[in-house]
Amino acid sequence: MIMRFLRTVLILTLLAMSAAACSVLSEPAAPSGELEAAPVEVESAAAEEAAVVEESAAVAEESAIEEPAVAEEAAAETAADEAGGGLTIYQIDPASSQVRFELDEVLRGSPKTVVGATDQVAGEIAVDLNDLASAQVGEIRINARTLTTDNNFRNRALNNRILNTGDYEFITFVPTAVNGLSDSAAVGDTIEFSIDGDLMIRDSTMPVTFAVTATPVSATQLAGSAAATIAREDFNLVIPSVPDVADVEEEVELYIDFVANAS
Repeated sequence: MIMRFLRTVLILTLLAMSAAACSVLSEPAAPSGELEAAPVEVESAAAEEAAVVEESAAVAEESAIEEPAVAEEAAAETAADEAGGGLTIYQIDPASSQVRFELDEVLRGSPKTVVGATDQVAGEIAVDLNDLASAQVGEIRINARTLTTDNNFRNRALNNRILNTGDYEFITFVPTAVNGLSDSAAVGDTIEFSIDGDLMIRDSTMPVTFAVTATPVSATQLAGSAAATIAREDFNLVIPSVPDVADVEEEVELYIDFVANAS
C-alpha cells in the first residue's frame, strides 16, 4: 500500500514537472500586429491656445478703432507669437529606440546581469520649447512578446511563465504628471525632469516615477533616455525555479532610450 502511494506521488510529481517544462519550452505567442502609438491628449492645451489667440484678435480689433498704428503693431506681435509657439507632436521612432530591463542573478555559480530588450515601443510627446510647462506625454506602449535576452530558454520562460505574454501582450505606462521642467529650452539644450505615472505589467498596476533626460536635437526631433527601478514582488513577477539559477535580484531596472520625430 505504501509503495503504491509513493508511486502515485512520484507519477503526479513527474506529470507536474512535465507540464511545467512544456509551458516553459513551448513557443511563445507572436505579436498580434503592428504596434501603434496612442494619441497624446492635447485638446485642453489647444483650446487654451485658441482662447488666447481669440482674445489677442479682439484686443487688436478694438485698438484698430481707436489707434490704427497700435493695432498694426499688436497684430504683428500676435502673428510672430503664433509662428514661433504651439505644441509640436513628436512620435517615438521604434527603429531608433529601445526599451530594456536589467537585473542580477547567479548563473552556475557566477554573477550575471540579465538584460532583456526590444525596439517595439510606441508613444507620443507634445512639446512647445517656448513653454515647457505645457508639455504632455502620452501613453507609452511596449510589446512584451518581443522582449528577448541572450538565452532562448530564458526568453521562453520570460514569455510563458514570468510575463505570461500570451494573455498580456502589452506593458503600458500612463503618465499622470510631468515635474521639474524649466520654462523654455533651445535646440541642443539638455532637459532633465521626471514623469510620474501608472505602470501596468500583466494584471498589476503600480505608480512609478521615471527620471528623464532629453535633448531637442532639432525643431523636428527629440532624443533622450528614461530610467526607473521597480520591485518584482509589486508586479507578481515570479522567477521559475531552475537548478543553475540562484539569487535573482528583487529589484529590476527599467530603461527607455528614445528618438521621437515630429509627426
